[in-house]
Amino acid sequence: MKKNVLIIGAGGVAKVVAHKCAQHNDELGRIAIASRNLSKCQAIIDSVTAKGSLKQPAEIRAYALDALDIEATKALIRETDSQIVINVGSAFLNMSVLRACMETGAAYLDTAIHEDPSRICETPPWYGNYEWKHLDECRERGITAILGIGFDPGVVNAWAALANKQYFDRIDSIDILDVNAGSHGKYFATNFDPEINFREFTGTVWSWQNRQWTPNSMFEVKRTDDLPVVGAQNLYLTGHDEVHSLSKNLDVPNIRFWMSFGDHYINVFSVLKNLGLLSEQPVKTAEGQEVVPLKVVKAVLPDPASLAPGYTGKTCIADLVKGSKNGQPREVLIYNVADHEEAFAETDSQGISYTAGVPPVAAARLIARGDWDARQMVNVEELPPEPFLTLLDQMGLPTRVKDEHGDRPWNA
Repeated sequence: MKKNVLIIGAGGVAKVVAHKCAQHNDELGRIAIASRNLSKCQAIIDSVTAKGSLKQPAEIRAYALDALDIEATKALIRETDSQIVINVGSAFLNMSVLRACMETGAAYLDTAIHEDPSRICETPPWYGNYEWKHLDECRERGITAILGIGFDPGVVNAWAALANKQYFDRIDSIDILDVNAGSHGKYFATNFDPEINFREFTGTVWSWQNRQWTPNSMFEVKRTDDLPVVGAQNLYLTGHDEVHSLSKNLDVPNIRFWMSFGDHYINVFSVLKNLGLLSEQPVKTAEGQEVVPLKVVKAVLPDPASLAPGYTGKTCIADLVKGSKNGQPREVLIYNVADHEEAFAETDSQGISYTAGVPPVAAARLIARGDWDARQMVNVEELPPEPFLTLLDQMGLPTRVKDEHGDRPWNA
């Protein structure tokens, strides 16, 4: 049984993780938060205290940490006696934090694939470029490492596993649909780290079609879906983390990820990209200063965590699964709807952060109980989905299913 959680990162998702860990500190034990920015860690602790989120009286401690420093991260894991590390910092940190966990014995959780700051949209499968190179070492050391345990990737992977296990004999396609129908009232902003956000969309869009990797350009392929609560939405084929593990772990010939975008976002994005302002490669100014255009854009855009007050509307994220059951064609929509205002009322965070931050805490609880203490590196679809989805139902992210029998809770 593992206890004591170290949260690495101090953004909007980390705030949700801290609130949810606090709500379940009877299971999870002591909580520590670490980031390069100590004041951001303390602000999260203040939010947890103000909301009265702690289930049992306890102190949450903040630490200054450069998580790229493996030795410093190992030392902090040992100092805090943390047996579970939830990495919700930048995706650039993944391999350093994973290494620290492997060498201290702590369980490792993250919410996205590792990224090299100098590279964008590498050759698929992306996990094969970094994390999966350590599969054998994690198994030999008995290290639990759960990759991509946010919402997408994360919950959508568990839904795919559920569909494969319960709803279908054969799956022909999985289309992951990600819609944010909310409004933050800003002229332009991204809902999570602008640097990571833009990097997803400036390179090749990779999807898994006819059992092979298929390249497209961003905003090249569009569809419209009428989804529960949020209604008709325009979605665009986008490259995304979960496609890279689901294509390996499930026998499904077509797996695609789609995200909703409004015309305003597309226009601003296109101007920034065409001007070269989304480049990750450094340039020199006339004064001889070297700058990375993408980092400059990030610096002038609103901090995603600042969007939470006044954010209205809902999100809808779904797996649209098609295939057959008992020889008959079947289509099932597995989905969740989250509310920005409800997320803020509970955790001082907007709905995008909420959907990403609740799942790793559910996973941490399952590790603490031993149910998901895999003692090897796994993606979410390799684990039993039922206990995870059951906890999410209780923790604010209920799963629903819409099929020929109607629209209902997944376990009804």
